[in-house]
Amino acid sequence: METIRRMGRFLALPMAMAVCLMSLATAPARAGLVPTQDVVAKGAAAADRAQVKAYLARSDVQDQLRDLGIDPAEASARVGSLTDAEVQKVAARLDQRPAGGDALGTVVGAAVFIFIVLLITDIVGVTDVFPFVKK
Repeated sequence: METIRRMGRFLALPMAMAVCLMSLATAPARAGLVPTQDVVAKGAAAADRAQVKAYLARSDVQDQLRDLGIDPAEASARVGSLTDAEVQKVAARLDQRPAGGDALGTVVGAAVFIFIVLLITDIVGVTDVFPFVKK
């Protein structure tokens, strides 16, 4: 029992000093209100950055980048170094691009599809649209 008391006296002073020093090293916590606009802007910037990276991950875009002499991995890495405002501009321009091409291609495609459907139904005998189809 005497040994434990001696050890306790021997360790008490260094332990008390360590506890005091540890409490001095911590900084007080500071709290404040975060404006909603800041939170929304950070979330929107992250979404825009993900949209640009997803666009760069498409195979047709990567083929086009290679044709232009740009490494797709390097282009994707550079998206990470863009500022939030720059990423927002790029993402806005991606939304303005036509999704399926020009209108002429759509009209021609629709006309060819309708022609093929009418031709098949005329061959089968359901319709009588084209006079050059022999029954």
